[in-house]
Amino acid sequence: MAPALLVLLWAMVIPRADLLPDKKSLLLPPANFTIKVIGLAQVLLRWEPNPDQEPKDVELGYHVRINAPQEDDYETRNTESKRVTVLHQGFSASVQTIPWNGHSLLASNWVSAELKAPPGSPGTSIVNLTCTTNTTLNNYNPLRPYQVSLYCTWLVGKDAPEDTQYFLYYRYGSSTEECQEYRKDTLKRNIACWFLRTFISSRGSDSLAVHANGSSKHATIKPFDQLFALHAIDRINPPLNVTAETEGTCLSIQWEKPISAFPNHCFEYEVKIYNTRKNYFQTEKMTTNTFISIIDDISKYSVQVRAAVSSVCRQMGFWSEWSQPVHVGNDDQKLSTEWFLIVLMATICFIVLIFTLICKIGHLWTRLFPPVPAPKNSIKDFFLIVSPEKTVSNETEIEVISYVEEPGLETLEDSVF
Repeated sequence: MAPALLVLLWAMVIPRADLLPDKKSLLLPPANFTIKVIGLAQVLLRWEPNPDQEPKDVELGYHVRINAPQEDDYETRNTESKRVTVLHQGFSASVQTIPWNGHSLLASNWVSAELKAPPGSPGTSIVNLTCTTNTTLNNYNPLRPYQVSLYCTWLVGKDAPEDTQYFLYYRYGSSTEECQEYRKDTLKRNIACWFLRTFISSRGSDSLAVHANGSSKHATIKPFDQLFALHAIDRINPPLNVTAETEGTCLSIQWEKPISAFPNHCFEYEVKIYNTRKNYFQTEKMTTNTFISIIDDISKYSVQVRAAVSSVCRQMGFWSEWSQPVHVGNDDQKLSTEWFLIVLMATICFIVLIFTLICKIGHLWTRLFPPVPAPKNSIKDFFLIVSPEKTVSNETEIEVISYVEEPGLETLEDSVF
């Protein structure tokens, strides 16, 4: 009897367990899942709630998984999702229904959709695509004082035929443009592009999508997409109007922010001070537009400044080029004094040499400084007195005359008499 009662009780409990409100059941997957290209490197994922989903009052959400070209997943309550991604490798994704309010219902099975990679021969697409942006003043539109230019370069695919011609496009936000100004290689193939004015916002945070396709008579050229973060390719301008002044041992440096749509507080700066006499560099970082330093007052200095947009306003990017060097200091004065002394000494020596030559040529030295008379020589006086009275031959007479005309004796006579 007891075993029969137990069996009957078990039969009654099992169907009641199916009616418990917390029993877990499987949700139904979304319906009509599609992937559509809506722009360069941009797709729209769209689906619908399953019309047969029960119970109707359950809050539903969706788990989206990107399978290719790069894996990613996220949750949303919407029934569509935009994605910015490269498409030359194809694109595929999956979505499932999930309970949004923490209900114990189980997630549904996955449904998937796919975009095939565009056709093209391997090795024919461009390679090594690089792009840079730069901000300049906009003189054509006072309501938009700054404009952004874009410059891109690339290499020809290793298997691209010689008649291949490439064409470049960019998309930023909802704006798309085709390049109109190319630079070509020796085979007249496009290898670089210049957009003087673009729709790119220099303070924007959206990704820049660049697309390149091509044509050839001998092969189908495979297209190529690449995404760029603006902070990673923005070429900041150097600071403006850098000035440097010295007063004693104090060096004062000032400058203005670069040409940029970012305000003053968005910039960091580096100041480089080079002591030309000691061959010594000093580099300082700051967020203000001035810098004061103690220096050696007998040296000459070269000053340069560069800038970067700080993480306060966007993700940190690259530093600008250094500004043109500004030279200050007194090293030139010291050098000029040394040269002045050298030139003065050389001039004095030259004047003394010229004066000596002039005196020697014009016997001016002898006239200005006559020799001191020497003591009388009695023997010479005797010959001078007796020589006219002697009767001598012509030969002896000539000798006496020669003796009398000797310069030393003539000078003596002049000095005595």
